[in-house]
Amino acid sequence: MKLYEICIGLQNPQKQAIFLFLDFLAIVLSFALARGVTGAALPLENGEWALLAALLFSGLGLSVWFGLHKIKLNAFESHGMVESLGMAAGTAALGLLFAVVALPEPRSGFFVVFGLSFLVATVSGRLTLRQFVRKIYDQGKPRRRIVIYGAGHAGQQLAMALRSDHEVEPVAFVDDEVALQRISICGLKVYPSTNMTRIVRERSADLVVLAMPTTTRPIRARIVRQLRDLGCEVRDLPSFAQLVLRENLAEAATARRVSELLGRNQLEAELPGTSDSYSRKSVLVTGAGGSIGAELCRQVLALKPARVILVDHSELALYNVERELAAAARAVEIIPVLGSICEEALVRDLFERFEIDVVFHAAAYKHLPMVEGNVVEGMRNNVLGTKTVAEAARDFGAERFILVSTDKAVRPESIMGASKRIAEMVIQDLATRSPNTFFSMVRFGNVLGSSGSVVPLFEEQIARGGPVTLTDWEVSRYFMTVTEAVRLVLLAGSLSRGGDVFVLDMGDPVPIRQLARQMIEDEGYSVRDASNPSGDIEIQVTGLRPGEKLHEELLIGSDMLTTPHNKILRAQERHLSEIQMAKLVRELRRAIEGRDSGEIRKLVSRSIETGDDSQAALTKSP
Repeated sequence: MKLYEICIGLQNPQKQAIFLFLDFLAIVLSFALARGVTGAALPLENGEWALLAALLFSGLGLSVWFGLHKIKLNAFESHGMVESLGMAAGTAALGLLFAVVALPEPRSGFFVVFGLSFLVATVSGRLTLRQFVRKIYDQGKPRRRIVIYGAGHAGQQLAMALRSDHEVEPVAFVDDEVALQRISICGLKVYPSTNMTRIVRERSADLVVLAMPTTTRPIRARIVRQLRDLGCEVRDLPSFAQLVLRENLAEAATARRVSELLGRNQLEAELPGTSDSYSRKSVLVTGAGGSIGAELCRQVLALKPARVILVDHSELALYNVERELAAAARAVEIIPVLGSICEEALVRDLFERFEIDVVFHAAAYKHLPMVEGNVVEGMRNNVLGTKTVAEAARDFGAERFILVSTDKAVRPESIMGASKRIAEMVIQDLATRSPNTFFSMVRFGNVLGSSGSVVPLFEEQIARGGPVTLTDWEVSRYFMTVTEAVRLVLLAGSLSRGGDVFVLDMGDPVPIRQLARQMIEDEGYSVRDASNPSGDIEIQVTGLRPGEKLHEELLIGSDMLTTPHNKILRAQERHLSEIQMAKLVRELRRAIEGRDSGEIRKLVSRSIETGDDSQAALTKSP
């Protein structure tokens, strides 16, 4: 059997017996050394045999009392030194006391030599055993060899922590500080970064750890990029204080970066918690597999509803969100339903079977160019699907219906925006004729990180080395986090009195060119332009896409109503009469069934309020 297998197979009682045996040997050897130094002759006299027995009894007893036989070898250096000193001094003192009482001529010099020898023997014995066991573990399991970039406080802490690790082995420090170079820290030499390629090759390193948590993010990103060609993995390490003091380091770092992208502080903390509007209710979430729908499900789940019904036409998206919620749900029933909101029989069956109280309607086709090229299906899903779910909510007596809308519905120039505006008008019309169901709409801008968002697109382009594409140098957008968006949706549901449009005060819109530049620089690159022709990544202007606007708006009119919270605005906007709305839906349905996209564009352009150039944009096919 290999030594490695023997070591890992030892039980705690066996390990403790080995430590006590080491102490036994240390006492015997120290006793012999002390006798030799003080000139004692052989053989041992009767009194000396008794003294040796007393020393063995005292030493082993103190070892057990101090717990030295239980201290792990890896922790001995930092935790066992003081205990070893106490054991050696205590054993010598007890031996001296025994000699004074039992021996005719006690020699104090003997006990001084014995105590020092015993201390050296017991410490060196454990340290030697630790090195021996470590080599056995190293042979039994290969260790990753790492170079630590940064010999400051964080780097030294990392090196100390990894000295006793059996999976990784620090082999060198690298630092750009000249004062630290060519010296040894924690037993490792510090080299300049210019020697990095040679160090990695000669030391067979396969991992470089950046231990510079106080350095700015762009500088760390630039170093990581420079190290990518070394053929080894590169990782960035936070400080140990950050790991201890921050509840979730990844979330803290993300929150800081998101606030920079938004151009304002995040508003989650400023938005009040929702009331009991959803507690013990049966809640339906359409589009539950999307970014907004999934976050809605998460936050609703925390409000302890009776059940949450998840509807989505994507099998994979529905599977993922249902699996996540099922793991977090306790007393809440999670019901996944695979299907389309356009299937009236399916929708009405859900309301009948589950007695739904609250509907969050997040299902929509929202990718602007995709809907622009698929007018019929965009209108079918976004308008007729919304009407199907909303009418079922009214007919089956649901308490609340909340439509998730978009800023692109305000004076739209795209089919996607127009479809969402007509969906809003469907809800506004139903709100005037539904005494038992509160209908409301929530309108917000771009959600960071959602599918189709510009942020993941820029991240992908930067990862490829550019260029980063911008549709127009002057384009701007409102941005918000998915948490802000969903909190607003939940609040709108509890504040609604019927037919309201709620928007979040998101400050000023963010210029997309500013966002692109910031994201490039955050990754450690520089922007290549006329003033910096040797930069890393270029920002290219590709031109506005069909239906795309330079600037988005959140409100059609200027009349605003207050709400209980100053960050939430409410508007009551004009809409078509019941007769006009019924005619528009009827004609739209006929055009959709006939797959006549040209007729759909004409109906849309003359039925909704648009901007100066919107009618021409809506009637023009891409």
